[in-house]
Amino acid sequence: MPLRTTPKRMIRVGTRQSALAMAQTASVVDALRAAWPTLEITLVPMISEGDTTARPFGEIAGEGLFTSRLEQALLDETIDVAVHSLKDLPTQLAGGLTIFAFPPRADAADLLVGLPERRLGAGCRIGTSSPRRASLLQASYPGVQILPLRGNVETRLKRLQQGACDATVLAAAGIGRLGLEVEGERLSPQHFIPAVGQGILAIEGREEKALQELFAPLDDKPTRRAALAERAFLRRMGGGCKTPMGAYARQAGDGLTLDAFVAEEDGSQLIRIRQSGIGEPAELGRQAAEHLLKKRDGNA
Repeated sequence: MPLRTTPKRMIRVGTRQSALAMAQTASVVDALRAAWPTLEITLVPMISEGDTTARPFGEIAGEGLFTSRLEQALLDETIDVAVHSLKDLPTQLAGGLTIFAFPPRADAADLLVGLPERRLGAGCRIGTSSPRRASLLQASYPGVQILPLRGNVETRLKRLQQGACDATVLAAAGIGRLGLEVEGERLSPQHFIPAVGQGILAIEGREEKALQELFAPLDDKPTRRAALAERAFLRRMGGGCKTPMGAYARQAGDGLTLDAFVAEEDGSQLIRIRQSGIGEPAELGRQAAEHLLKKRDGNA
């Protein structure tokens, strides 16, 4: 296969400087170099507002605290692209910015670490600061005790080993990207529904045709369709709210199937929906949210 002709430019790739963010960005840089072997690439690590806040991560996901400084750097043209965890990116992007590519999705599931699922029950102490995970745990395993547990993956694993809790729940994608050897039980994403965009990376940049073409080889169509459906669902539900919810879309024949839920913080009134269709992914996500809101409000 002949090599592509690479534009004569250097690409500055912005990223948070956490271990997970750097690992995620390294995978994107590797894919970009594979597509454009002679391209010059420079990493620009940054500290986000979310990295310094004392608020639990589960309360700030999707608010832009992990992404706003990177987006400002894009607008200031101090970087050319930014690599994000999609679940951290608000459904409304800053004006003039777009998502160039969604690389292939990693495992969207959560892992239960510390105890097997069959042993979850009354009295088990589960460490998590995610409202979504807490509500699903309380609804699925009555009597479990939810304890706050925040920090990066390594910190939470260390706290678990120190006995701060009996088990915790972590994203399989993060474990895999960090190359950690962690014994855990995979929780079915159709039942233990993940956060919107979990396992998906988003490559964001200014609306420039040349940059869009440069990153086109990294875009995975099934992942893009899933991302658009899930983000449309979140947008209609009220993207920045703290209400526990999740959505998981995947290819089903020529269309998509989306599982979603919304719940009270204590796991009560957890309502699920499954929506399938072959039309536009965003419309599927919006319709799923409409139906879920009607069910929650007692109109369906």
